[in-house]
Amino acid sequence: MNFNILGFISAAVTAGIPILFGTSGEMLTEKSGHLNLGVEGLMYMGGAFGLIGTYMYQKTAGESALPWLAVIIALCTAFLFGMLGSLIYSFLTVSLRVNQNVTGLALTIFGTGLGKFACELMRVKEGGQIFIQNYLRTAFSGPIFPAAMQNIPVLGKLLFSYNVFVYLGIAMAIALHIFITKTRKGLYLQAVGESPATADAAGINVVKYKYLATVIGGGISAMGGIVYVMTTAGTVWSPHTLDGKGWISVALVIFCLWSPAKAIWGSLLFGALNLLYLWLPTKYIPTQIYQIVPYIVTVLVLILVSIRQRREDQPPAALGLAYFREER
Repeated sequence: MNFNILGFISAAVTAGIPILFGTSGEMLTEKSGHLNLGVEGLMYMGGAFGLIGTYMYQKTAGESALPWLAVIIALCTAFLFGMLGSLIYSFLTVSLRVNQNVTGLALTIFGTGLGKFACELMRVKEGGQIFIQNYLRTAFSGPIFPAAMQNIPVLGKLLFSYNVFVYLGIAMAIALHIFITKTRKGLYLQAVGESPATADAAGINVVKYKYLATVIGGGISAMGGIVYVMTTAGTVWSPHTLDGKGWISVALVIFCLWSPAKAIWGSLLFGALNLLYLWLPTKYIPTQIYQIVPYIVTVLVLILVSIRQRREDQPPAALGLAYFREER
């Protein structure tokens, strides 16, 4: 069997970008000391309502619909609903100090159910499957560089053959890395995640940083849902299209040691692992075994990190812990 390595890498990049969005958003959230296990629900909300928003624009504008505007509508709608879901989570965990694990799991159930319900309701209302027409579809899944650049030997396939979300996701991850590690507000955010009491004593508004990081991070994670629907899923909604993608994003946060920069190559690796059963099928290994490989790799990384005990590889010290200011 001939194995097209360039084709496999290109497919792995495309498959990994939705996970990169989900992971980057969760990393921003966790840097504030909050563990949001509701990424799966946020991605479902982003995918469902982003698709609905684009579909309604397509239906209203018809053949005169602008492709670039459709992309913006999809991303902004997904981001907005991700923020709304995360705002509920933030109110419960920051203001009311409810257990973060329980709240995150509840958000997963709520977001998944809401996304499926909304798209099923729209499908029944429209009398058929909701999808994006071909004249807009290429704006989401087609390469953005001209054919001359794509046809450059080797480099064209590796660097210039991707859709807009690939470059947007990489740029976003780099920007997050610079913000967290190189700016004053990013260092304040890290201080809140490491020791909110100390940050509070230093005059940092702990509640503000927790809310902003969690809400914006949730919006970014939700964008991963619409990216997956508009690329890998072919702009067609399926009730189970995003199953497991949020949990892979959470696993990748741990795998990449809470670093947005490392998440870029980590998403490529996880994208490749998720595609192995398609590119290297064998009758001796069930598909389910292929699908659990990313989680096995994450567990191995956790074991390695625990053995090495390097502080820079550890999660924020206050991750998952509610902050009670009166106990400071």
